[in-house]
Amino acid sequence: MKKVNTSIAVIDLGTNTFHLLIARIVKAGDFEEIYRERRFIKLAQDGIETIGSAPWKRGIQAMETFATQLKLHEVDRVRALGTAALRTATNGLDFVRQVLESTGIQIELIDGNEEARLIHLGASLAIPFDHMPRLIMDIGGGSVEFIIADAYRVHWAKSFPVGVAILFNQYYNTDTLSSAQIETLYAILAKTIEPLARALEEHAVTELIGASGTFDVLEQYLGEFDPQCNCTVLPTEGYEKFQLQLLQMPLADRLAMERMPTTRAEMLPVALILINVVIKLAGIQRVLVSPYALKEGVLAEMIRD
Repeated sequence: MKKVNTSIAVIDLGTNTFHLLIARIVKAGDFEEIYRERRFIKLAQDGIETIGSAPWKRGIQAMETFATQLKLHEVDRVRALGTAALRTATNGLDFVRQVLESTGIQIELIDGNEEARLIHLGASLAIPFDHMPRLIMDIGGGSVEFIIADAYRVHWAKSFPVGVAILFNQYYNTDTLSSAQIETLYAILAKTIEPLARALEEHAVTELIGASGTFDVLEQYLGEFDPQCNCTVLPTEGYEKFQLQLLQMPLADRLAMERMPTTRAEMLPVALILINVVIKLAGIQRVLVSPYALKEGVLAEMIRD
């Protein structure tokens, strides 16, 4: 176990966003956040198959900035994890090599199962689990991770290549989605995540824990704090109305909404459809928003190692 007051850091290199989280170990098994930064890179801007020149440049610049922060905060140990875009892109390993040459930071490429495991670990630090299984959902740019777990173990986990960047690039070609586009997307998603439907037949759930990105946006508009779970709850009836409203809005109107992050507005409609597919598939009654996900799960492991 690492010593108290040691500074550690995790970098999450997602398809849309690069995150840096620096923390200080304050006591056995616990940490205190001391610095957080995120950069919207959009690695899949030119397609998931290859990282284009513009996102490549943004990604390298972000990692160089992160390296500066690591030095300023005298970080003792850092883990940098690459997910869907870097493990899928034909030039992903070239990007990893350039980051190492430019910053000295070694990026680990992890698969979807490892990503799901770390997300569960992070979420369980924020929201208390009991004997009842819950479904965890983490929406990334290149993939979506699902985990069915309780306080004692992970019953089932799987990563699907239907992140918002992929859905946006392949199916969302106009300013607003037509009824036909929406129906097509619902059908594609239902077929793609069919293994989740089979898992839910064995492990029934009523609560969905949403981590990261889109759920943070929904929290701003629909969230109600529940002291019982010490987290924000999104009522499913309010979600349905909000989704219908957003799907009818052109991008300019979404950008004009108060508290709407400009970096999320463009891809938000496809993410809302994806969440709604899952809510209906699983018969979800409550959506809980976890402030912790992969990054915090990694930090917890770093403290134990």
